[in-house]
Amino acid sequence: MEQDLRSFIEQVKQQNPREVVHVQEEIDPKYEISTLIMELEKARRYPLTIFENVKGHDISVVTNVLAPRERLALAMGVHPNDLAAEFSKRINQRIEPVEVQEAPFRENVFVGSEVDLYKLPILTHFPIDAGPYITAGLVIAKDPLTGADTAGYHRMQLKGKDKLGISLHSRQRLWEYFRRSEELGKSLEATIVLGIHPNISMGSMALIPYDLGKFAAMGGLFGAPLEVARCHTVDLMVPAYAEVIIEGEIVAGERESEGPFAEFTNYACYRSTENIFKVKGVQYRTKPLYQDITPGMSSEHITIVAVQREGDVLNALNRTLPNIKSVHAPISACGLFHCYISMKKIAEGQAQQAIFTAFSVDHNLKMVVVVDEDVDVFDERQVLWAMATRLQADKGVTIVPQHMGMGCTLDPSSDDLSRTAKMGIDATKPLQGFAPTVTMSVEVQNQIRRFLGSFGL
Repeated sequence: MEQDLRSFIEQVKQQNPREVVHVQEEIDPKYEISTLIMELEKARRYPLTIFENVKGHDISVVTNVLAPRERLALAMGVHPNDLAAEFSKRINQRIEPVEVQEAPFRENVFVGSEVDLYKLPILTHFPIDAGPYITAGLVIAKDPLTGADTAGYHRMQLKGKDKLGISLHSRQRLWEYFRRSEELGKSLEATIVLGIHPNISMGSMALIPYDLGKFAAMGGLFGAPLEVARCHTVDLMVPAYAEVIIEGEIVAGERESEGPFAEFTNYACYRSTENIFKVKGVQYRTKPLYQDITPGMSSEHITIVAVQREGDVLNALNRTLPNIKSVHAPISACGLFHCYISMKKIAEGQAQQAIFTAFSVDHNLKMVVVVDEDVDVFDERQVLWAMATRLQADKGVTIVPQHMGMGCTLDPSSDDLSRTAKMGIDATKPLQGFAPTVTMSVEVQNQIRRFLGSFGL
């Protein structure tokens, strides 16, 4: 399987040429690109879009690479319905990376005073944003204690030709690695990678122990070692076929205002760890593709997070419970805050066990709903139907008070310590004495299929 973005774009074209759109008319990087993508989203259109004439720049912008679930499934070579299950399996089939000597991003190298981030078409997405933001930059660093690599997405505000503001508000790997480095009195070397294959993006989302590297999880998704190449100004490896590489360090002992920014909650976010990324070097391919993710509550901003959430919760559930059917993190809850679980319940109490298992996986979750195996968790109408007809709130609802629940820093309803209340809902039927569901036999359903063509179905 190829590991570069350009090959993946060709793969999308081969599957459906209408899903790749080249825009040749001049477009402004301030507001216009993000507005166009959000208008397409209103029409439920998610084309992988390449803007070839970005005002003030000679570098193309590519966006909507990660938007629909079907495109992520294409990247992994699986059916969309199997995406979360396959993700959860492959990230545990770790394959260590291999170093290659040649990397296309070395075609253009700028260091020191040659660095000028203003040459990149960094977009300003919404009027609330504090300025232009890098949104599709995968930040790569190493644990200063163990050397384990990490990769994750963090918003980065353009501050100067060689300076970015970066927020580490997820409080996960990069935040912890920087904390350890700063405790040692050292800045943390880091690299920003732009223009990558979706499997690299998905692998970066995997929840794995802090002493294990994420490159091996990415290899698991590819079914082959991730090919990496050495950076020029920092002691780090990066995916060898990336379009753009920005090298530097997250500065110890310094903070500077960053934000606000239009976050995935569809609210302006003023919370930030206010870190500074000092750039030492920039490398990119000839005629690179600058990748962007439309922020706010766009499908691209949310879908990949939802798939990771589903896969990691599914992994945890399968370790502790039998007969788990499906897990879904719905877009309606930003792909992060709610989780629907379907299972074949064989003992009372298993729904509650599933609820607290899910909460233990990810502190961002606020609500978990467990339904029976006959409910399709990817259809919210069915989930709401199960809640309406199978739930009695005094028996099936469990509340974790706010002071006991760690939450998401970006959740505008969380308190100043980022704590949030949590709710678990058991919307399963009791094992005995419940009304039968109205159904039709598969035989009759098959018999009437001959009529469906007359209805355009």
